[in-house]
Amino acid sequence: MPFGEPRPTTVGAAVDGLQHVYDAPGRIEFELDGQPLSLTAFPGHDPGSLIVLFTDSTSGVTTYAANRVLELGTPGPDGQVVLDFNRATNLPRAYTDLATCPLPPPENRLPVAIEAGEKIPAERS
Repeated sequence: MPFGEPRPTTVGAAVDGLQHVYDAPGRIEFELDGQPLSLTAFPGHDPGSLIVLFTDSTSGVTTYAANRVLELGTPGPDGQVVLDFNRATNLPRAYTDLATCPLPPPENRLPVAIEAGEKIPAERS
């Protein structure tokens, strides 16, 4: 669901006191096991592409606690995107305390378990 205008969205960072601001172009609404969910999307690396930063109930248990990222392609003409959580990856902070990765906004903290994607790096477990 695209916003009429991109919404500046401030998110925290893995380093205390640091913040990142992204112009969110919209929210992605989906259903998982019959439960309606949504994620605020941010601009991706390629023009028109999107990313979502998220946590879920596996965060800090089997997946990195602070965040994971899912890179999406460009939405189709109908505005739809494919959410393939198998492609969820860790950001650099999962591997080094020197990284300043963004944290997901509160609305991107999913109340379900996303077992797919990268897990806690072996050196962090």
